[in-house]
Amino acid sequence: MKLTKGGHAPVPTSLLTVVLSWQSDHEVDAHALLLAEDGQVRSDRDFVFFNAPRHLSQAVTLDQEPAPGTARLSVSLPRTESEVDRIVLTGSVDGASFGDIPGLILTVFDHNRPAAWFEINDAESVRAMMFGEFYRREGAWRFRAVGQGWSVGLAGLVAEFGVRVDDPATPGPVTPGPANGGLATRAGSAQRSAATQPGGFTGTTDARRADAAQPFGAQPASATSTAAAAQSAGSAQRPGIGSATAVRQPTPLPTVPRRGFSLERETPLVPPVRPPNPERADWHPHPDTPAHLRWWNGSEWTDATRPRPPADAKHCARCGRPRRRRFFGAPAPCRECATEIEQYLSGWRGRAERALRTVGPHGDDWDALWTALRYQRIDRAQALTLLRPQAHDHVERLVAFAFADGRVDQAEMDDFDDTVATLALHGPLIEDLRRRMQRVRTLTRLRDGELPTLSANGLHLDPAEQLHLNVPAIHIRQLARGPKHTEGRLLCSNKKLRFTGADTGTEMLWSRVVSVTAEAGTVVVAATSARGGAVFEVADPHHVAATLEGALRVAKRLALTPGRLDTRTIPQEVKAQVWQRDGGKCVECGDSHYLEFDHIIPLSRGGATSAQNLQILCRACNRVKGARI
Repeated sequence: MKLTKGGHAPVPTSLLTVVLSWQSDHEVDAHALLLAEDGQVRSDRDFVFFNAPRHLSQAVTLDQEPAPGTARLSVSLPRTESEVDRIVLTGSVDGASFGDIPGLILTVFDHNRPAAWFEINDAESVRAMMFGEFYRREGAWRFRAVGQGWSVGLAGLVAEFGVRVDDPATPGPVTPGPANGGLATRAGSAQRSAATQPGGFTGTTDARRADAAQPFGAQPASATSTAAAAQSAGSAQRPGIGSATAVRQPTPLPTVPRRGFSLERETPLVPPVRPPNPERADWHPHPDTPAHLRWWNGSEWTDATRPRPPADAKHCARCGRPRRRRFFGAPAPCRECATEIEQYLSGWRGRAERALRTVGPHGDDWDALWTALRYQRIDRAQALTLLRPQAHDHVERLVAFAFADGRVDQAEMDDFDDTVATLALHGPLIEDLRRRMQRVRTLTRLRDGELPTLSANGLHLDPAEQLHLNVPAIHIRQLARGPKHTEGRLLCSNKKLRFTGADTGTEMLWSRVVSVTAEAGTVVVAATSARGGAVFEVADPHHVAATLEGALRVAKRLALTPGRLDTRTIPQEVKAQVWQRDGGKCVECGDSHYLEFDHIIPLSRGGATSAQNLQILCRACNRVKGARI
């Protein structure tokens, strides 16, 4: 519906969008005031403008990034509080007047459909205007087109509705009550000027503003003349609102300095400069003084600063002092820093050892140790060199715990790699431990059913049969005159186990196989067939046994699901108890390298997985014991 000045129309009680558009390069600011029944704001928070773009009730929201040539307000009538009787829509312009802005149109949209629009084609030379208002009538909402202006600008407009603007240059008295951001609500003391009457919106509010500058209880010098001038202009007082010339209480109230609020657009705060890696606490170039370093604690800048040392070999990289010169070679190290670092690391080493024994090189406690080193500007490599023996012991413990149940999961492999990288460990011992971890990880994957698929060229297999293993083997059969060794090849598929020799051969379906184990360099297959199983001598019995076990589990649907533990798994608390009891060393020879958890009574012979049946042996002692068994 198209409205003219003074016209009104019903609007739906829903979420509405108010769009003010114009056809020039000027910038127009839109505002809104939420008024009570007395026509005044309840508090300064009822004024929605560019420095306060959202009302607390979410009833009015100002779009801070509208399209060029437009200003937008979102008005949610269902969210409007019951105490609010009117929502006044206003606007202001700087450096020009509304008479210089052509094509002013105010449109009220309901779900992208125009509900009402008002063309303002007779705007006067004013800097602030009241475009229209939403008001309640018999339980429903209506919209009225106004299109009147204030020549005194935005400050005079908002003051007309009970908002007082504080001038930071002239401190004065304010009424007791809320003053958020310097805006104070003055209810029941505003003089409605000639601007409140039809056809008189261009009038000024000098009388009321002059009165506001006086202390409470004082009579302004020009009060009588001001009142007369207001009456001659046709002004009228609202019922219940006192005149600006009314005599106030004789006793003045205490005065407090104003807070200096201004309707000038606030300059947005520039976010502080963040370092390249903001999650890491460290020294960085000072954002304001590049010649200094400033400490970033991982979330914000602190007050800790220090001079930035010169970036050359002639000065200490930690303190910036000149280094002593040598006749040959590089400059000598800084004596002062060397003493300070040695003293600090003597206490830091103990804390790092305790962290390795408890939580390992992970977590907040471990990170705090290295944050303290960075704060002291101590090289990480120097601290790792000091901590290397304890780091090797921690990796040995990590590997022993992983090997305890004969399997290595991917999480344990990743933990090993991360630990070695974090502690900067390298050398033959670490590489040997890595190879052992990778081998056991491969055997674990085979046992879990992750089997390779090989080419079956030259072999006669069933159409749906897949080959997983094809290795040389010796079939050992126990005869009355002694064992007989037959050379051939051992084949493993998803259907059955085969052995093919020069003059013999055998095969077993997986449904008849009971178990597969590696014992004394051979692979023992137990089955329910007439021959009772078979024994094969192969080059790598553990790899072959793992492949056969994986094929057996897949065929019998016994493959472990993700997260499910094997029955041979040793609980973590049992590992820690045995390690603490045996001191992290082999109980036979006292060696601390290549350690393994050993069942005193093997599982195959009924041994339990308990601390009493477990011990720590080095790899050599464990092999000797296995040969005896």
